[in-house]
Formats: sequence, C-alpha cells, structure tokens
Amino acid sequence: MHASLESLDALLARQRAAFLADPYPEPAARRDRLERLLRLADRHETTFIQAIDADFGGRSAHETRLAELLVVRSGIRYALRHLNRWMRVRRIPTAPYFRPGRNRLLPQPLGVAGIIAPWNYPFQLSIGPAVAALAAGNRVLVKPSELAPRFAEALQEAVATHFAPDELAVVQGGAELADAFARLPLDHLFFTGSPTVGRLVAQAAAERLTPLTLELGGKSPAILAPDCDLADAARRIAFGKLLNAGQTCVAPDYLLVPAGRADAVADALAAAIGRLYPGLPATPDYSAIIDERHHARLAALVEDARAQGARILRPGWPEQADDAAPRKFPPTLALNVPPQARLMREEIFGPILPIIEYRDPQEAIDRVNAGERPLALYWFGRDPALRDHALRSTHAGGVCVNDCLWQLAQEAQPFGGVGMSGFGAYHGRWGFDRFSHLKPVFLQSRLGGAPLLHPPYGRVFDALLALLRKIA
Repeated sequence: MHASLESLDALLARQRAAFLADPYPEPAARRDRLERLLRLADRHETTFIQAIDADFGGRSAHETRLAELLVVRSGIRYALRHLNRWMRVRRIPTAPYFRPGRNRLLPQPLGVAGIIAPWNYPFQLSIGPAVAALAAGNRVLVKPSELAPRFAEALQEAVATHFAPDELAVVQGGAELADAFARLPLDHLFFTGSPTVGRLVAQAAAERLTPLTLELGGKSPAILAPDCDLADAARRIAFGKLLNAGQTCVAPDYLLVPAGRADAVADALAAAIGRLYPGLPATPDYSAIIDERHHARLAALVEDARAQGARILRPGWPEQADDAAPRKFPPTLALNVPPQARLMREEIFGPILPIIEYRDPQEAIDRVNAGERPLALYWFGRDPALRDHALRSTHAGGVCVNDCLWQLAQEAQPFGGVGMSGFGAYHGRWGFDRFSHLKPVFLQSRLGGAPLLHPPYGRVFDALLALLRKIA
C-alpha cells in the first residue's frame, strides 16, 4: 500500500511519540527487536526471493540468499553478540589537572531514523541499516525503491506482522514520496544510491539540517599488478563483476592491467566466465537487468565505446541470445576504450568491464587519483611493498586485496564511502555509533580544584594559570 504525504507525517509523529516515551530502550528491548528482525528474515525468505526475482525478471535465488539474506543475518547475529558492550558507558581519559573528575561517553539513541533504500539489493540495503538503527535504540522508517515494487510490498507486509508501526515501519511510494521522505524532520537519514540522486537527497535533508549518511557508488577500479596470479585474479574479478549482473555499488567498474597484457587478461576472463556461467543466457545463476531503461542505458554505453574504436567481446554469449533473453545483458569486455567514452566517464552498474593498460604501477595509481574517489578499490598482486604503496597513495571507501566484494561483508570493519562515493560508515559497531549520539559527560568531583579558578581573581589564580600553561 502506497503512503500519502499525510500518512507519512502521521507515522513519523507516532514514532516520535513512542521514542519520547522510551528514549533509552533497555538491552532486552533492543535484543527483542533484533531477534524479531532475524525471525522476519527466516520466515519470509522464500517470499522475498520470489518477489525480488519477479522485480528483476530473473534474479538468481542463490545470489539473493548469499548477498542479501546471509549478509543481513550475519549483521543481526553480530549485533546481538556485541550489543551489551556497545551500550556501555565508555571510559575516556581525563587530563590530570581535572582529576579526580572523570570523563565518560554515553551512547544515546538519536530518535527516529529514516532509510531510503535502492533496488539493486533491496533486502540487504533496507534492513542492513535498520539493524544498526534498532540496535542503537531508534525507531525506524524505511522507504524501499519503487523500482522493486513486489519486494517493497512483501517487505511492508512482513514488517507489519513482526513490528508495531511505532517501532519499525515501511512506506511505499514513488519519487514524490521519496522527496517528501528526505524532507522529514528525522533525527538521521540514511541513503544508498547513485551520486546524482544523493545530491538531491542531501539538498532536501539540508533544509532541516538532518544528519545524513550517504552510501553512493562511483567507478571502482581493479588493478592487476605485474606479479599477480592472472587465472586466479580473473576468476575472482569475474565473480565480483557479474554478481547480480554487475548491479552492485562495489563491483569493479574498470580494470587496469600491465601494458601488453590486455588480450591475455580478456582471454582469462572469458575462460572464467565460461566456468562460472555455463549455458548463458539460460542459466538461472546469471541475473537480469532491473528494467528496460537500465538495459537500454547499458547498450548505449557499449555502442558509444564501439563507435569510438573500442573492441567489444561478449564471452559465452551466443549472438541469437539477445532475443531469447531480452532482460539479460551479456557479459561484456571492452578493450582499447578511449578516455572520453561514456564507459570511462560514467558509473557502469552492469556487466561491462573496460580493460585499460598501464605502463607502470605508478601510472595506474595516477589514473585512479585523476578520478573521483571510488567506493571500492581492488588490488591483485603478491608484492607487499607495491601493494602498500598503492593503498597509501589512493583513496577509496574500502579495499579488497586479491579478491572482490568481500570487504563489504566484514561486520568488524566499517563500510562507507569517501568523497564522491559518500560519507559516513556503518556495519557492526560503526553502524551502532552512526545511529547514536556519543554524548560526552564530565563528572566533577567534590574534591576538584575548579573553584580555585573562580573570581575574584588574584595571586592564587595567576599561580594556577601559570602552572596550567606548563602542563596543559
């Protein structure tokens, strides 16, 4: 059921009132909400898989289980294991001249958090941030993407069976509702999507100075060092690029390879694709593109590159398969792509991989640094000195060495962007802290010497100030 603007305001008011009635939920209440979220994932797994498959017109059930349900369950269980420790008042060092006073940090829920989720991983990117927000003690509103309407309906129904509307609620609607959602007087707004839409969300949130987390994307590079294991790297890159048909914010967007190796890399990738996805396009393991508009956009990217002299390869994809699988897009390798081509200027977000040669590793690093800072960077190679030089010389939201994507699944590490790829991080304790106010508290002691600094000022004040200047 789609929400009206009036019902959206009423739902926010209801959650706000519930939060004010219980502004610091006890651990048992937070654990109960997380356990209900876990039961929701378990009991409605088949429904979610079928809804996502229908929205995509062909989405691998195994990919949904792996990249969505498993990741979310892992995050919930991790939060349940560590929640009591995260909630503790944190001891902070106190300067000697303020002792025996004490510094403490109190993790405090923010209030009502809003989540605007995208279509590419609709369950993971709706519920993953909600795990952090609920663990931190907040009430949560979720706005799924209108491009995955069957999933949005299924999620709304599932949430309504496990949660009261003043705890966790899902609202449906199109662009108008999304704009109104971003303008709500929320205590935190979490958005995952493209940099283009992210700018609009940031502008809307700025009207109320709503605290904001932006998880965006960008052109994430994969660099093959001269000493990398090519066959192993090709298998891992093919998996990372073709999971969900490349509709992944941390998918490798282009590949930088040593000069003279582009053809060998293309051959290794073609062999890896053949092993991962035999029987293209019929194999159910290879997912479709979300809609015709995005499919047409990918086709236009390829034709633009071809028109500018790029060599286009479609390994494992028969020519007659285009008509047989209209919503699937062939795995595509692009060689000799000029820098002005759209493939090298826009985030691809699909199963197309440009292969670009570099003369030496520093040229590859310089090429990465010439663009906007990406959400992910992938390094394949054995030399630790060269690897560390690349990591220290480039910026990216996260890095995976000798593999792809798995940096996103580490609950003990933060996940987030930098620069154009977003700001703010979540997962694990970073998510708990993101949806909390870490309130500094100074506990003064009756034995403290602060009254000696009160007026009327005189020789004692001057002597103490002179001492503090030396030791502060």
